[in-house]
Parts: sequence; structure tokens; C-alpha cells
Amino acid sequence: MTTETPTPDSAELRARVTRFQEVHAAISREVRKVIVGQEEVLDHVMISLFVGGHCLITGLPGTAKTLLVRTIAQALGFQFKRIQFTPDLMPSDITGTDIIEEDPATGHRTWTFIPGPIFTNVLLADEINRTPPKTQSALLEAMQELSCTVRGRQYRIEPPFFVLATQNPIELEGTYPLPEAQLDRFLFNTVLDYLSADEELRVIDLTTQTTLPRAETVTAIAEILEFQKLVRMVPIAESVARHAIELVRATRPGDGSAPDFVKKYVNFGASVRAAQFLVLSAKARALMHGRYHVTYGDVRSLVLPILRHRVLVNFQAESDHKASDDILRMLIEARPEPR
Repeated sequence: MTTETPTPDSAELRARVTRFQEVHAAISREVRKVIVGQEEVLDHVMISLFVGGHCLITGLPGTAKTLLVRTIAQALGFQFKRIQFTPDLMPSDITGTDIIEEDPATGHRTWTFIPGPIFTNVLLADEINRTPPKTQSALLEAMQELSCTVRGRQYRIEPPFFVLATQNPIELEGTYPLPEAQLDRFLFNTVLDYLSADEELRVIDLTTQTTLPRAETVTAIAEILEFQKLVRMVPIAESVARHAIELVRATRPGDGSAPDFVKKYVNFGASVRAAQFLVLSAKARALMHGRYHVTYGDVRSLVLPILRHRVLVNFQAESDHKASDDILRMLIEARPEPR
């Protein structure tokens, strides 16, 4: 028995795309009841959700990073857990551990696994860079393979599994930079900035009353998993996919296509995983904007949040005050959209 994949013109597929856009609008509407501004950050988190990736949120204290994550989990109806990362946090505090339990009737002792907070749908890793690399690495297997191993035994994490990690760009004393292998597992590194004066006034109006707004659940786990499959069905022209690959390859100083400023300022460029994420995210962005095809604009608009944590600059860049964002903006300008 064979199953026919619906074509883009089929009524079934059109209905699925319509439902995707309805749910996306509903989630945004519910989140907007609580969160003011930060449109781009919300878009990045939503794309991560629809792609099935993880998101690193970088922002100053008091910019509603934790509130944003909790509100999205409420709108999705997902199970939500939070881990406050501290220097004394142990890997078993994340994954869970085995304990010895004794049967009162027989006196027989057995090992029993007590799951940690990693067994959830939305995991908030708060201030992830405040714990040592040994503990940070407890997330690696879960983020890539949806499983964790405790005392040699592997336990599966049921999808969807969605890690939203936060870190502050200041107060770096007593922090541990994330290893490159872990950074590469984050789909986005999105940055929260200060709100405008009008937006701050709206925050004051929302948060200084007797009742606080709350997001209502508008979807379910099964539907989100279907949306993740739908995103992968969005067609992308070979020329657009090739443009994405060219942008990623141009970040590697050893590649022949790399501009001179990349060779001058970059130690290591983005991996093939970056190209995969760039294309997948562009597909999700296209659906979120009501299109069933990917444009060059979809790809180019996501270059910074997807590549900024994958491009490692050298001492020359630091000496010339060039951050990875500066180099990526130069790259986008040097690689214009094909005509």
C-alpha cells in the first residue's frame, strides 16, 4: 500500500497551510497580551518552534526573557519547566538520577530512575552560561537526539522538545562561555534590546494593575508536530537554496569564495548544520508570511540570528572592534540578492 503525498494544489494541503497561519496568528495574539514589542525575537522563537529547533536568547536583565518563554508555553499548552543554572548545578540536576528503593514487604532493593526537568516540552535554561561546561554538556544529547543517558541507560524524551536558553551579555565575571559544539545546536541566537518609550509605557500599564494578563492555550502538541512536518514540505528553488549555501560557505576563511574581510577577521566559519537551519527556517518564515515558497528575502533576513554564534572571530577582529554581527552585515552587502 502506498501513500500519496499531497501536492501544493491539493485541498488537503491548502487546508493545512491555512490552519498553520491561523494558529500562528492566534499564538502571536495571545503572547501579545503579555509581551510588548520584541517582534523580531518572537518571530525567531516561533520559527524555532515550527522547525523543531532550540533558541538562545541574549538580553539584558529585566527584558522579559523568562516571561516570554513562559507565555509561549502557555499559549501552546505545552509542559513547561525551568532550570536556574548556577555554578554548583550538577548534570544529574538536569537529567535526573537513579535512587535505591526498598520494597517494604520483601526488603528487596531496586534502582529506580527519577526523571529530571529535562523531560518536558519547553525547557527554560535560565542563564545557561553560569554553570560549568560539564553541566552544560548534559543538554547536548537531549538537544540533538531527544534522549539522555544516565548510568549507561538511555531514556527517550518525547517530542516536541524545545530548549530556550537565556544569557546576559554583561556581568561576565563568574560565567563559562558555551562550548562551540553546544552553540552549534542552537538554531538561533536572538538578541533582546531595550523597548521604545511608548512600548515601556504600555508595559507599565499592563503590569501595575490589580490583575495581570495571561495567555490562553490555542493549540496542542499533535498539531505542532504536524506543522513541523508541513514546514519541511515547503518547496525551495535550487537557486535560493544555492544562495543560502553560498552565504554559509563565504563565512569560512579557508573557502575560495570567502571575501577578503572574512579571511582577515574570521577564525572559523559556519558548519553545514548552519545551511540546514538556514533553509529550514526560511521555509517556516515563508509559511508564517502566508507564502508556500521560499524567497531570497526569507534566507537573507535570517543570516544574522542563525550565523552570529557560529562565526568565530580572531584577535584582529577584536583589535579592530569587529564583532561577528559586523562581519555578517558586511557579508550580506558583499553578496547581494541574485537577479
